Amino acid sequence: MKLDPVLSKATRLARSGNYSGAVKLLEPELNRYNGSFRYCYLMAVSCLHTDDFGGALSWFKAARELKMRHPGVLLGFAVLYLRRQEIDRAVDFYLEVQEQDEKNRIAKKALGIIRKYAGTGNFSAWLDSGELPKLFPPVPPAGFSRGRAALSAAAVLASLGLVWGVLAGLRIVPNPFGRGETRRGITEITLAGEDRAQPVETGGSYRYILTRAQVLETYDRALGLFTEYRDETAKISLNRILESNAAPGIKNKSRILLSYMDVPGFDTFVRKDNFSFSEVIRDPFLYRDCHVIWRGMATNVDFLQNLTAFDFLVGYDTRRTLEGIVPVVFDQAISLNPERPLEVLGRIVPVSTEKGPGVRIEGLAIHQSAVLNTN
Repeated sequence: MKLDPVLSKATRLARSGNYSGAVKLLEPELNRYNGSFRYCYLMAVSCLHTDDFGGALSWFKAARELKMRHPGVLLGFAVLYLRRQEIDRAVDFYLEVQEQDEKNRIAKKALGIIRKYAGTGNFSAWLDSGELPKLFPPVPPAGFSRGRAALSAAAVLASLGLVWGVLAGLRIVPNPFGRGETRRGITEITLAGEDRAQPVETGGSYRYILTRAQVLETYDRALGLFTEYRDETAKISLNRILESNAAPGIKNKSRILLSYMDVPGFDTFVRKDNFSFSEVIRDPFLYRDCHVIWRGMATNVDFLQNLTAFDFLVGYDTRRTLEGIVPVVFDQAISLNPERPLEVLGRIVPVSTEKGPGVRIEGLAIHQSAVLNTN
């Protein structure tokens, strides 16, 4: 993944103890990183260290909407509840962390402190001792510098080569060039024997009619893409299943699989899974809830207190080609200059128009600069 200079700099500031500097750097970038887990998490942890506990809670809530069971987020909620002496709720979060990592150092230490002091008059004294920050969730690494990356590349590739065969044989190989975690819940969403025995249902009206083999192949393709963090492309297969004659059990597992998928930010979006306007408009229902990053210009902009809406001239960022006009709505006020080109990160919503099926975009974030790279 390409390192983001703003997030990397903010991370370095936070890891050096300059949390207020990290907050000052990140705050003006709110619109750009709307929908970015790393941005929300960095803001949350930095607010903790600057004693802005209300801000920390808000940012941890935003982060949890993106990654429900991320250990750092759970540790953040736990320490906030611990500070408020809501011990039972704090314990629940620490135990949830240990379900994922029974050796988690922070959760283990916190539970030890709770066992020692909770229920006694000494717990308030412990809170006043200044020891609470030792239980704050960690700041993630900033990433490699170019020099360090070059020195490490050979060693990393060699290590991958040694272990790849073993991991592949066990069928537990993660994506080594993507996120550093394996995805959970695979057992729950793997097709059982009864699903494979009766993969289609007869009768009814459907947008797509699939054979038994096509249903199974389509679902297995989606599951494989999901394990590789190719969420947006996986959604196409799952949408095809949901609009087809696939059996109810397979459709239910498709919905569960969709619920596990991440909401991307500009820093985490897999660009090779970006779909063009021409692809989407050919069959909008296949792309329902897929995220895209499109370039263009905004016109007819409405700025409201809790809403920003505009018509997006897709492909018109160079002022030479107009691919289409798409309504875009943000459920918040955002900063936008209609005179400059922009990139929009958003979710596709199929709609019906007088001319037939169309789309609108539920905006997540924008990136706007004086000149966008047109390569």
